[in-house]
Amino acid sequence: MAMSGGKDDGAPMMEMNTTPLIDVMLCLLIMFIMSIPVATHSIDIDLPVATPPTDTPPPIDPVKNKVVLTVNNEIMWNGTQIDGQRLLTTLEATTHMDPEPELQFQPEPNASYDLSAQVLQIIKASAVTKFGFVGNEQFSEFGK
Repeated sequence: MAMSGGKDDGAPMMEMNTTPLIDVMLCLLIMFIMSIPVATHSIDIDLPVATPPTDTPPPIDPVKNKVVLTVNNEIMWNGTQIDGQRLLTTLEATTHMDPEPELQFQPEPNASYDLSAQVLQIIKASAVTKFGFVGNEQFSEFGK
């Protein structure tokens, strides 16, 4: 930026001094920037709810427990879906109870025979002593 100091002949300077003008403009600019409201635009997003961990064992009834096999190849323990390993640990926990609760086995009519065989092997491996089949009357018309 060039600066004029006037002429050597002693004549007055005829140019406008813009330094105070620039200072005032910068102060006004800063004041305008500070007076602008903060952007408060927001977008509402529904985030998924965290599911509790599935490590909680299914409840064990101290009198009787029912294992149901569904058509969709699900193993249900008293109405709660579990997998084969969880079934084994739950059954082993029931064998340590005094008195041992009764275990009822009830596959649905169109449940997989392979799943039934696997679950019966798990029950046998758990050393359950009070075991019974229930709901066999639904198969009384089998093959007719």
